[in-house]
Amino acid sequence: MDIHHRIAQRLRELRSARGYSLDALAERSGVSRSNISLIERGESSPTAAVLDKLAIGLGVALASFFDDGSEGGEGMQAPSPHIRAADQPRWQDPASGYVRRRLSPPAPSPLQLVEVVFPPGQRVALDSAVPGADIHQQVWLLEGRMELTVGDTLWPLAAGDCLAMQLNQPIVFHNPGTAPARYLVALATVAPFAAFTPFAPPAPLGPLGPRSQPPARVTAPTTTPPTARRKP
Repeated sequence: MDIHHRIAQRLRELRSARGYSLDALAERSGVSRSNISLIERGESSPTAAVLDKLAIGLGVALASFFDDGSEGGEGMQAPSPHIRAADQPRWQDPASGYVRRRLSPPAPSPLQLVEVVFPPGQRVALDSAVPGADIHQQVWLLEGRMELTVGDTLWPLAAGDCLAMQLNQPIVFHNPGTAPARYLVALATVAPFAAFTPFAPPAPLGPLGPRSQPPARVTAPTTTPPTARRKP
């Protein structure tokens, strides 16, 4: 399926699953009703910033727009746990020119892998605050240089560096170099209290993410927070 039709289909599916009208989603996301309608009909190519606003309005991660959508029903073949490199869907942000390639196969998984090639000098600002979901992300820089501002903290990354963050605050991606940067993104939905009760069973999943459950009585190990450079 063409990537623009995939985004259009996923937006319709996600909006319908939540029972939102075009007007309701427009109010929740800050994206105009006419723009949403054009995207759903495959007549407009949304930028990363617009998809981010729609994702927040729907209560999902931006990566949800690149999923294969509803699982196969009765009589349909189950999603494959394997995907060839040639079949991995690619999408280019019309505003910044960054290219996103979904590496993960169609089979359902709590983990998603994405490769990004980010042009030099470009900047993309995302709100990334997904309500009702505990989504974690790690960025592993493979080539070039990147600067990520997570909340108020600026993190300069060189090749080989890896940065972990939670999608509950604004994130700005910037390539300050003169060559394209390439990095791997891993996203995962984590059950509440997982960081503190490693032996507790995972929480049941609701439509927007894990539902809370009482923590197991396990003593949490003491950790020291990493040192970060505060943005001036």
